[in-house]
Parts: sequence; C-alpha cells; structure tokens
Amino acid sequence: MNLQTISRTKAKPFLKWAGGKTQLLPTIDSFLPEAFGREKNITYIEPFVGGGAMLFFMLQKYPNIKKAIINDINPHLVTTYTIIRDNPYSLIDTLTDLQEKFRAAGDFEAQKELFLNIRFRFNQETLTDVEEAAYMIFLNRTCFNGLYRENSKGDFNVPFGRYSNPTICDESLLIADSELLQKVEILNGDFARTGEYVDGYTFFYFDPPYRPLDATSSFNSYVKETFDDKEQIRLKEFYSFLSVEGCKEMLSNSDCKGRNAEDIFFDELYQDFFIERVYAKRNINANASKRGTLTELLIRNYENFQGSPANLFDL
Repeated sequence: MNLQTISRTKAKPFLKWAGGKTQLLPTIDSFLPEAFGREKNITYIEPFVGGGAMLFFMLQKYPNIKKAIINDINPHLVTTYTIIRDNPYSLIDTLTDLQEKFRAAGDFEAQKELFLNIRFRFNQETLTDVEEAAYMIFLNRTCFNGLYRENSKGDFNVPFGRYSNPTICDESLLIADSELLQKVEILNGDFARTGEYVDGYTFFYFDPPYRPLDATSSFNSYVKETFDDKEQIRLKEFYSFLSVEGCKEMLSNSDCKGRNAEDIFFDELYQDFFIERVYAKRNINANASKRGTLTELLIRNYENFQGSPANLFDL
C-alpha cells in the first residue's frame, strides 16, 4: 500500500494507555545495548505492545530495524493496530462520522448517551474490523481519563468522561502511524509465541501488566485474563530462555521494593540480570493523590549500554 502523508506529523501512540512509556523513552533509549545503533538488520519484538510508545519511537529512531513484531493479548487492540496499518482511510471515514455525531450532540447528557450506545455495541454486537477499531478509538478519546479497562466478562466498562471537544479523528496521526506500521507484523495471543520470531540480532522489549504496588493499586485489567505472580514468573522463565538463545532484552515493571522495602519479588526473580531503578510519572489514576513520581524497574540481560540516563534512581 502506498500512503501519502498529509502532514509531517510524527508517528506516536493513537491511544492513551495506562502505563504508557512516552515520558520514559529517553531513559529507556539510554539503556539500549551500546552497539544497537550500529547493528545491521535488527529484529525488534514487543510481546506486550499496549499503546505502542516504544514501538513508534524505535522504528523512527533506528532505521536499522529491518523487521518488527508486536503482540498483545487484547484482541480489540490488535484489530485496531491492524486496521490502522491496512485500511486507515476507511477508519478515518468512520471516525470522522463519529466525531461529527459527538459534536452535534451538543450537551453532556446527549454525548453521554452516544458514548453508552457505542460502548454497548462495542461489547455486545458483531462489528466489522473497521467499526471495532473506530469504536476502540472513540471510547478511548471520550471515556473517563482515557483509560482502557475490562471486567471479568471481557467487557469494556470505563464510564463516560467530560470532554468539551475531544479530537476523535486525528487524520494526520493515523496516516503517519499507518506508514510506520507497514514493516510491522501484528500478533494476537500469549507473549511466549513471540519466541518463534527470533531472527538474527533480536531485541525484545517487555512491558507487561505491572505487578501491583499494594492492594489499592491493583489495576492491570487491560483484558479479562489476570496477570498475577505466576504469570510474572512464567515471563521471567521466557526471559531467561531468550537470554540463553542470545537475544538482547529489556523489561519494565513496577518497583514494589520502592513502596515496601520487604517486597523483593523482582530483585530475587531477576537476580541474575541487571536491575536499574528509574524515575517515572504515573498519570492515570482515579485518585489524583496517587499520581506522581515513583520509581520503576528496567531489567536488562546485557552489561554495556549507551549512556548515562538523567533520571536514573541513585540508590
């Protein structure tokens, strides 16, 4: 497919996503392998792509990435990525119609009614892939705090937000993202299946659902399936397997020890690897008092990295 970008818009995430890495990108970049920018024909793999901040950053900064594979267990998210890559103009048409309807609705109650109708259809009706992707973006731009969350039945259950004039259809961004996604293979399933795509110099970036810092911060319900400590351990086993296979790897997760000095779950689990603590801001929380700067973990399986990050947590 040949696309003509309608502006010089930079590709970036098309959704607001809890745990997004946009503000941590400079730090993550500084921890990439020292020779990353000089390697030829890199295979880049993200088993938990989420909002895609790291993906869009890497593909634009490192043209030596010959192939990228992304995966997520959320089928709605994967459908949206696929439609943006393969059929962006139909998506733009549908989103434009939704945006016009939302603005024409006028007042809060009418807009809320439209939101609830779209949410019901998204959860209960059989949709075309274009409709599914459009509804995913519409709900993300109009729901409370731009949060994506599912209940145990797999239904999107975030309430309506308060936005006077949200941008529901960002045409130039969708086209820029579509252009970049042309070199990306998109998977929907368990993170471990990405191990089948190792090819030459392969770099994995893992951004799984974060382990809760405490009982009151247990949100990781991006899908109905839970990602508990057993899954964290299974992920570490996969991480270790790939390391033996010669892959370069980096993994992000919560710094539970930063909240509770006795919680050394990750320090013990990844004791054979390099663990860094870095500053990060958490902006998505229903309780504003719990938003702010915390430390997170960056775990890598290689010693030499590119630079000295500015927001490295000094232990």
